[in-house]
Amino acid sequence: MADTWSGEFYCVKCKEKREAEGQVVETNGRRMAKGTCPVCGTNLNRILGKAG
Repeated sequence: MADTWSGEFYCVKCKEKREAEGQVVETNGRRMAKGTCPVCGTNLNRILGKAG
């Protein structure tokens, strides 16, 4: 999968929602977007739902 997902992530370090773009990966049968916070550089994760 080389899909990208653009939308809202929650940054745990900033404690705010951030607009970012991330790569879509599959982990344990669930699709997940992984990106980077544009403000502090922390890794962001968002669960998108089951794959398939």
